[in-house]
Amino acid sequence: MTNKVALVTGAGTGIGKAAALAMLKDGYRVALVGRRKELLDKTAADSGAGTGRCLCRPTLPSLRK
Repeated sequence: MTNKVALVTGAGTGIGKAAALAMLKDGYRVALVGRRKELLDKTAADSGAGTGRCLCRPTLPSLRK
């Protein structure tokens, strides 16, 4: 068991997802943060870490037009 914790933004795709998966593989507990909940849930499922080490938190949608 490790006490390492990380918060990864953009965890649903790209570099953010890759970073989150790497940290989960290394034993971190990770808060997955991003705009689309379904992609955060997929990252958590892809990690195989289970719900005990992942916390998915969608953010507000972008205000850009």
